[in-house]
Amino acid sequence: MTLNKIKQFFIALYLTNSYGLKLKRTDDPKEKKRLRLAYAFDQLKALNIEVRTEHVERLPTEGQYLLVSNHRTIIDPPLIEVVLKDTDIFGLWIAKKELYNSFFFGMFVRNAGCILLDREKSQMAGFFADVKAGVKAGSSIFIFPEGTRNKSDRPVDTFKEGSRIIALKNRLPILPVYIRGNAAEILKEAIDDSAVKREIVVEIGELIDFREKRDLREVYMERFGL
Repeated sequence: MTLNKIKQFFIALYLTNSYGLKLKRTDDPKEKKRLRLAYAFDQLKALNIEVRTEHVERLPTEGQYLLVSNHRTIIDPPLIEVVLKDTDIFGLWIAKKELYNSFFFGMFVRNAGCILLDREKSQMAGFFADVKAGVKAGSSIFIFPEGTRNKSDRPVDTFKEGSRIIALKNRLPILPVYIRGNAAEILKEAIDDSAVKREIVVEIGELIDFREKRDLREVYMERFGL
């Protein structure tokens, strides 16, 4: 392990847990959004990664949405937080049980504004009830519909059906976001050597109606010409 990798590990551990404690002290969505954005900026600054948003004119500044994004790296949530920095959109992230219990991410995930997804449960009624309660309280929902990081050669992996159900049950317009390029390789290079400034491009797609009957992955890919 290189010296820079060790340095980045401890920076990330410190930032994740220190912001996790700050987030624990507030229930205000606006304050949580502010803290999540501050964390995102600090984490990306440490990695010397900048975010460039394409088609920012398509990005709503307010309202409630089901934000769907492809998933390549562990820094995808911070990338999206930065993209939304000039909006009033606050979303609850759908987070796997493994993240809730993680030594590294647990403190942050439990307090940042997330909804637990436990795939080991035979019934999902509790999960969908939590989503509905979050939407009723005024939050958007942020989800990676692939379910886990895509490590294949395909630009987008298979979408889980839950995303469409969330949109339909809560009548949420779908806001598609696409993290372009090989973000995983960029992150790896940044961890190895953060002296070089790098850029990750995030593209905003046109909204998808929650009543859209076609396969969500198909429409998503069409939006980004994949």
